[in-house]
Formats: sequence, C-alpha cells, structure tokens
Amino acid sequence: MTRQIHYISPEKLSYPIIEEILESHKILVLSDESVALIEKSKAYLDRKMSETNGPLYGINTGFGALCNIEVSKDDLSKLQENLVISHACNLGPEIPSDVVRLMFLLKAHALAKGNSAVQLITVQRILDLFNADILPIVCEQGSLGASGDLAPLAKLFLPLLGLGEVYHRGVRKQASEVLTEMGWEPIRLQAKEGLALLNGTQFMSAHAVFTLLKAFRLLDYADIIGALSLDSFDGLIEPFMSQVQEIRPHAGQIKTAANFRRLLEGSELISRKKAHIQDPYSFRCIPQVHGAVKDAIFYVAGVVETEINSVTDNPTVFPDDDLIISGGNFHGEPLALSLDFLAIAMSEIGSISERRTYRLISGDRNLPEFLVANPGLNSGFMIPQYAAASIVSQNKQLSTPASVDSIPSSNEQEDHVSMGGNAATKALKVATNIYSILAIELYNAAQAIEFRRPAKTSAYLEQFLAAYREHVSFVSEDTLMYVGINKTIEFLEKGKYSL
Repeated sequence: MTRQIHYISPEKLSYPIIEEILESHKILVLSDESVALIEKSKAYLDRKMSETNGPLYGINTGFGALCNIEVSKDDLSKLQENLVISHACNLGPEIPSDVVRLMFLLKAHALAKGNSAVQLITVQRILDLFNADILPIVCEQGSLGASGDLAPLAKLFLPLLGLGEVYHRGVRKQASEVLTEMGWEPIRLQAKEGLALLNGTQFMSAHAVFTLLKAFRLLDYADIIGALSLDSFDGLIEPFMSQVQEIRPHAGQIKTAANFRRLLEGSELISRKKAHIQDPYSFRCIPQVHGAVKDAIFYVAGVVETEINSVTDNPTVFPDDDLIISGGNFHGEPLALSLDFLAIAMSEIGSISERRTYRLISGDRNLPEFLVANPGLNSGFMIPQYAAASIVSQNKQLSTPASVDSIPSSNEQEDHVSMGGNAATKALKVATNIYSILAIELYNAAQAIEFRRPAKTSAYLEQFLAAYREHVSFVSEDTLMYVGINKTIEFLEKGKYSL
C-alpha cells in the first residue's frame, strides 16, 4: 500500500492535519516553496559571513555566557558539532514514540520557514529519519524551557551526526549502525546549524500537541460516560436545559449541556418521574465543570497552534530585510503557562468523575451498595473507587504549576527560564491518568445501569454499552477488577466515539 504524503510548506499545521499524519503514517516531503525558502536563508547567511568580520552570536561565537568568545572560521563546523554533543544531557524515562515523531515534524516545519539558515540536506535528513521510522532515544528530563529545549533536542539530533541511539524496526541500535544500513553519511553541520536544531520549543510543543489530541477525545468521553452515570444514578435532566445555560452563556457550558440533552434523548430513565428534586453537584454541575474545562482546553489549543506554526530558534535571519537578530523566541513561557493550565483543567475532569463513581457505589437511589447483588460476601466495586481516588490525588500533585519556578543557568546569562519542559511532561501524565479515572467511572456506570433494567437509556448510550460489553462483562461476583479496568482503558483508547 502506497503511503500518503504530507508536504512541508508555510501553510499552517492544524490538529486534524497532525492527527492524520500520525494515524495514516504519512510521508513528509518538502514542498518546492519550502526548499526555496531554506536555500534562500542559507545563501543569505553565507553571504553575510563572507562580508562580516565582527561577531555574530551563535554563528562565529560561543553560546550562552560564552557569547563574547569568537571562533575562527576553520572551527565553525566543529563548534556546531560540539554544541549538539555537549548539550545532550537528556535523562530519565523515555518519552512516547509519537512525541518523538512530532518533534521531528514540528522542527522540520519551523526550519522550512526560511528564518533559520540551515542546509537543505539537514532538513531532508530529519524527514528521512521520520519517514523511515528511525526514532532517537529522547527522555523526559533536562529542559529548562528557555534557550529552547536544549537537552532533549540535542538528544533528538545526535543521529544526524551518527551518534546516540535509535529505535529502528522496534530494535534499539547505535545510530551509526543504522546510518550505515541506510547508506547515509553523517551530516557535517555548518555555521549556526547546531543552534538552529537545539534552540526551539519542539519538546514542549510536541508534548502539548500529543496531550491535546488526547484531551480532545477525553472531553467527549467525559460527556458520554457522565451521561451514562447520570442515567444510572436516576438523575435529573433539568440542570442541562438550555434556559439555564442561556443566562450564564459560557461557550463550554452551553456545549456540554447540549451534548447531554442529545446523549440522553429518548431515554426511558431520564424522562421518568423522580422521587428527588436535586442531584449532587458532581451530576448537577456537569455543564459548569465540564464546560469550563472545555473552554480552558480550547484556549490552550489556540496558544499551542500559534507556537507550532512559529519560528523559535535563535538567532533568526530575515533575508528580505537584511537582518540577523538575536532574540528570545525560544523562551517557553507561553507554553509553560498554558501546559500548567491544561494539567489543572484536565485534573478537574478526573476529580468530578471520581465523585460520580463514589455516588454510584454508595447504595443511594435503589442501587445496591458497591453495585453487587450480594454485598458483604462480595466487595464488588468498592476498590476501583479507591484506585480512582489515588489517581485523582496524584493529578493534584502533578497540577502544581511548573511555570512559577525559575533557576538561572549559563552563569546567569539565562537568568529566567520557563520550566515548560516539566510542565509538558506532567501534563501528559495527567491526561494519561484521566483515561484511567474515566475508565473506572464507565466500569461502574455500565454495572449500575443493569440494576435499572428492563428500563433503557437512550439509543446512543445503549449502542455504546453494547460495544463496551463486547470487551467487558457484567460483574456478578468478585473477580479480578484490574482486568476489567484495563480492558475498559483499552476500549476508550482504541475507540472512535465522538460528539
């Protein structure tokens, strides 16, 4: 089967485009326009270097606090190579393979805008690695999120020099071995190229994109599972009526309430007469909580979309203006603040979900305690709620902002940093945790709805339940609950349910 092509061009990257690149395993190819922009910026830099005798930061000088030390023309290639080698202080657990792929994609997209003055062959080799699925070993720790993501980007680009380790066809190998297998020579970096590769926010932004793609799906699942819990709990539809939302017209709140009305349309349970006049906040305030989270996530998505379509290395060249400017576009503050916000918002989805799970096992509203027919002999769904509570607590810890911290580096030259790398990795952990928390709620809600039979929920939710029951069975007596939870997580991760 022929793989589809995505052309790297000045056109904006969007979330649907990126998701399609990853899911369809598209090949990345430089457009003619991008080739021209890359070659133009490189030719401009070469010309300026031949005309200039003074220092040009990062081009013929040292880096950071060493910016005042000039380097001879004979050593410019070695300067850039040394930069990549010395900065590869990237440690800790390995990051997901799709985040590595996104780092390649986002860096190539930024370099192809024509403000970085790199060799065409350098960008092409990045695409070659992506297309051949040769993925460098990149780890979580080491980025301060200012001067870009220096340590993880250095680790990402060691294979350009024939250094470091990669995964190729699922096997961990030395990069030099794989380059030989592919018939590729190591890239000989020229002036500024090492800095163009290492300066930039692609570690933070790749994590942000990957986390947001998860978050978009989690928002839909939170509403679907929340609606099933509401019906299982014999809840009220009135808090979701449009009139309530219209007098407090936050976009996310309006959207959430409309989702619930649609999800529960035709449900026998939601429309029957109730003995109670109010639900707990974890049900009654779903439009306000889920809605606020939607608004927060879509705000963050806007910030990240701007970032991934930006040039964030330094210095940057402007051939048409005859300028080379040393600025600060590598500083990760926009991402650090937004990723902290993202983690906090997603944590709230988990927090309210766990409370609904608790209500379902509490023995209220004619549901059996712990959702088993014979409690006492059976513990039933007692301990899944414990697990959810533990994960919710961990999310609270992970939601402590990283962006409020700063530790000076490079002998105080880099005296304020964003800590966006830490914000990025913990936001992804929160998103992963939310899948587990929502899975536990679904496990409970699907169990609870069976105690409402023969009454039915809506056609949509009955279809959703039928698909779920192909993977996870009703629990009639105590069983290995972790098996059901893990199968539920897998059901959500592989599912394509959207609103």
